[in-house]
Amino acid sequence: MMLYKMTIYGLLVSTLHRASSSRVASAFVAPTLSNSRCNSYKRLASTERSSRIASAFVAPTLSSRCNTYKRLASTTRHLFASNTNVDESNATTVNTTKQNKKKKSSLQSGREKRRNFIGMAKAVDRGQFENTYSPGGENGISFEAKSGLPNRDKPFCVLGIESSCDDTGAAIIRSDGTILGESLASQHAIHEEWGGVVPGLAKTAHEENIDKVINEALQKANMKIGDVDAIGVTVGPGLEICLRVGCHRARDLAIEHNKPFVGVHHLEAHILMARIPAERYINKDDTATEGKVLDVSARAMEFPFLALLVSGGHCQILKCLGIGKYYIIGGTLDDSLGEAFDKTARLLGLPVGGGGGPAVEALAKEGDPKSVKLPIPLQRRKDCDFSYAGLKTAVRLAAEKICVERGVEKVDELPHEDKANIAASFQHVAFRHVEIRLGRAMEQVQKEDGIKHLAVVGGVAANKELRRRLDALCSDRSEPWDMLVPPPRLCTDQGAMSAWAAVERLMVGSSDVPEGHDVYARYPFSFSSNNNDEEK
Repeated sequence: MMLYKMTIYGLLVSTLHRASSSRVASAFVAPTLSNSRCNSYKRLASTERSSRIASAFVAPTLSSRCNTYKRLASTTRHLFASNTNVDESNATTVNTTKQNKKKKSSLQSGREKRRNFIGMAKAVDRGQFENTYSPGGENGISFEAKSGLPNRDKPFCVLGIESSCDDTGAAIIRSDGTILGESLASQHAIHEEWGGVVPGLAKTAHEENIDKVINEALQKANMKIGDVDAIGVTVGPGLEICLRVGCHRARDLAIEHNKPFVGVHHLEAHILMARIPAERYINKDDTATEGKVLDVSARAMEFPFLALLVSGGHCQILKCLGIGKYYIIGGTLDDSLGEAFDKTARLLGLPVGGGGGPAVEALAKEGDPKSVKLPIPLQRRKDCDFSYAGLKTAVRLAAEKICVERGVEKVDELPHEDKANIAASFQHVAFRHVEIRLGRAMEQVQKEDGIKHLAVVGGVAANKELRRRLDALCSDRSEPWDMLVPPPRLCTDQGAMSAWAAVERLMVGSSDVPEGHDVYARYPFSFSSNNNDEEK
């Protein structure tokens, strides 16, 4: 047996000498020697004994047929060093493997979390989000002026900047709600040929227009940047690379001119637009408000109230209790209402550069809303959540069926009348879905909190048919509700919403540190779920 072992060792040593590199040799030989008598060589090498001592120690012990091992004595140091490199390489491989396993485990954990939320509304914080919006802290009322406050004993002016998606906006608004100057650079022409917003193109357009819109807003207000009292900018949610353009510019201006800084939540900005008194909507150039300062404490709608937020990226019903305090009663499980409009517009071959909503709304006026049978989503769920993915699919299948009947290959080749009927039927069912879910939420908050005020905000709130139907929903109740909807131009994204949201935050004593302030693609309210009322 000893002779057999020595023969094997001899073969290994021969392989070592034939190897083209010490790395290959050590990787092949060193592990094999670890459990053999050749461990003594490593010990000799570690004590830096001479090759002569090593040979003298081993030669008498080994069989005569293993004389080749004498040559190992002169290379023990090299072997040991090589083996050390192998150990380090193996350790690196083990670490990499551990990292990969950890990453894989993290991905699996993420998938498991997502599976846990299947069938639940999106954009609701249930502990899965790293960043949430909570300017008032855990109790919702502990506001901090981290970058200072303007003098609130008199009217002050705020520069607001918006770049969350595909339009670059800036506005100067006075704390009484009067818009002193505003500017908006639209990107509709840029994205129309692509059928939707291209983030990279949007970012480039923001970079090209950001200073232009800021300067135009200041010029219209007859002000310079040093004249404004604070700066607010949208920091989320939205397209991260677009948000960063506006945020970085606002941060730089706030730091350079030593102004209070407010990181504005995009959805809160939409909601708070409903609180500007109606007479303040008009620009200061109008003779009715020129030179007049109105009551800075007046609001068109006081807390608490119910809000329906419908836009291209969001669809939520919220109970609004105060600045930064919003409970989501219902939200979309998949697509938003605005997204469903956009996809229907693309299906019908309509221009979507200015948004699919206006295009579908215009076409629907010419169609019969009951001509195409479509299912109302979530009929069996008695909650306040939305779903538009199924309706979107149903519209496509119905359109394809009509294509077969008309003998055409594509939906955009259908006659105008058929397209109008499809658009009208889709809009009718989509809004019926809103009426059902919103009506249930209204009953809930009226019974629990005595709320009878509704704000309809977001880009889709500009749809005249939706306004008409929701107005009827409020007025036809046994106890009528008050409904407030901002003017169409203030429903969509623009600078005034960021400026006004900043005013509202400043009025409660809240501001942020501009240095290093980040942006957030996903940025849910920390007071998200209505089920957490008691916990909060």
